[in-house]
Amino acid sequence: MKRYNLDGTFFYCPVDLTLSIIGGRWKSLVFWNLRNGPKRYGEMKKILVTINDKMLTQVLRDLEKNGVVDRKVFDVIPPKVEYTLTKEGEKLLPIMKLMADWGDKYEVK
Repeated sequence: MKRYNLDGTFFYCPVDLTLSIIGGRWKSLVFWNLRNGPKRYGEMKKILVTINDKMLTQVLRDLEKNGVVDRKVFDVIPPKVEYTLTKEGEKLLPIMKLMADWGDKYEVK
């Protein structure tokens, strides 16, 4: 049986591994909102109106640590930081698009 290691945690299912990287309420929303290009921290706060600063910072750090989001710091005053999807992160976009399409058509019967 193949197993996958992410920061010392072992996963035995690739779906479980993927969900640990982009799953959850905020990770998936932050990830999805980066699909059209770089965003600054303040832009993300405006898009995700109910997220608090601590959670947004934690989510961005987790996504960066897992290699799907890149953080670029510009050497200017006032400080400027942009977040973008990495090449590895862009590979997840088709999955997220399928999820968005499914959710758009979902109807409770």
